[in-house]
Amino acid sequence: MSGVQRAQRLASRKEAGAYYTPDPVAASLLSWAVHTAGDRMLDPSCGDGRFIRGHRNSVGIEQDPQAALQAMTVAPWALIHEGDFFAWASNTEERFDCAAGNPPFIRYQTFKGAVRDRALNLCARLGARFSGLASSWAPFLVATASLLRPGGRMAFVVPAEIGHAPYASPLLEYLIEHFDIVHVVAVRKKLFPDLSEDCWLLYADGFGGSTTELRFTTVERFSASKRPPRTFERIAVAEWRSWKRRLRPFLMPRAARELYRLVADDTTSHRFGDLASIGIGYVSGANDFFHLRPSLAEKLGIPSQLLHPTVRNGRSLPPKLLNASVVNKWVRDDEPIYLLRLPKTPDVPAPVRKYLDTEEGWTAREAYKCRVRTPWYSVPDVQIPDFFLTYMSGRAAGLVRNSAGCTCTNSVHSVRLRDKRILGQLYDLWDTPFVQLSCELEGHPLGGGMLKLEPREATEIVLPSPMLLAELPGIALEDAIGTMQSWRHYGEA
Repeated sequence: MSGVQRAQRLASRKEAGAYYTPDPVAASLLSWAVHTAGDRMLDPSCGDGRFIRGHRNSVGIEQDPQAALQAMTVAPWALIHEGDFFAWASNTEERFDCAAGNPPFIRYQTFKGAVRDRALNLCARLGARFSGLASSWAPFLVATASLLRPGGRMAFVVPAEIGHAPYASPLLEYLIEHFDIVHVVAVRKKLFPDLSEDCWLLYADGFGGSTTELRFTTVERFSASKRPPRTFERIAVAEWRSWKRRLRPFLMPRAARELYRLVADDTTSHRFGDLASIGIGYVSGANDFFHLRPSLAEKLGIPSQLLHPTVRNGRSLPPKLLNASVVNKWVRDDEPIYLLRLPKTPDVPAPVRKYLDTEEGWTAREAYKCRVRTPWYSVPDVQIPDFFLTYMSGRAAGLVRNSAGCTCTNSVHSVRLRDKRILGQLYDLWDTPFVQLSCELEGHPLGGGMLKLEPREATEIVLPSPMLLAELPGIALEDAIGTMQSWRHYGEA
């Protein structure tokens, strides 16, 4: 196979969410799931057959014809169905003693159309209701579980998103209600070194029962085993639900979690969303067109009142404070910092009309966001926030005071205080260990060591009172921050 063919094959696998499981991982999960030679096993997305080849009483489903052919070659004894798993699962009467595999991880943007409709409708009939933002793997596991015989087991590779994504909670709730044992194994070192996505392991046993606890094991790296880990923390389902149905907080020691909850529940503490409105900045629809360099704006003769300095991305933000001197440097460096901010009126100055009618302008007006608004050249939702909040961060989420009157794109978050009198207090509070730990817990890892904070997550950040903050043990908080950063691989080469 040529280099081009390998690249094309890799791109096809990525689109299909197919990343094949290392043999030691597949062998371990098979041992967890299969207890006897007579067990009928299902792999709902069998790929090239590395699970079904390990057990001679297997059924595999695979939508990729080339992968299905490979699976037939390595496991000629297996029964392999080529096609959409959800269509097959909706109609089959076959039931299984166990299931194992690595379900496809297709994000909601490409998990769409008839396949997604079949998946979500099937899961809804089973009692698991996923939103349209669900990635494919979670419905795969619900549908797979429904095909087990009473007492059945399943063992799967799952994205680490099972620990924090809102769409993962319907899956875990379904498993809690239908299995005697639900065990999640968090693996810090990557199972797939070539992927930015971390993967954990999931084991469920005793289909037809239910449980009041989740078993949770954390390990530094995967180690092959015949059975699921015997060492685990028992997490009451009620406690998991109290953490917004997230498992990520349980990566920390119990003492750190108890301290955090104590502060979060204190009557003098606030959530960030109680004190501020947090949202994305504006979406221009054509950034290169709407953001002008000072030299170009001067050359075109664009009136200064129609140009507004803007923060285009978090990388351009200074630490803590954005003031006039920073903006002046951007101007001297001739960076594209001016947003062309036009009113919703057909009457625009002649220099602006000339710019709108350039080739670049005709290209910009065909962009989707421009095409669906009237008039196309008036960028909506332009705000002047009190602070900018980075939503993708390395060491820590940055909160930058806006004393320069800038606006911002949707590459950073816009923070507007409900009471301007707390501006100074918030400015001093942000970089404290407790608030940074709160960012780690309320946000989620993005890959590559990054921490991501969606607006809804940022609203949940806990802001303790200065008096309470002074009583908190700094070392314990720093240790907890280090733990959370290590799990998102911050600082690793």
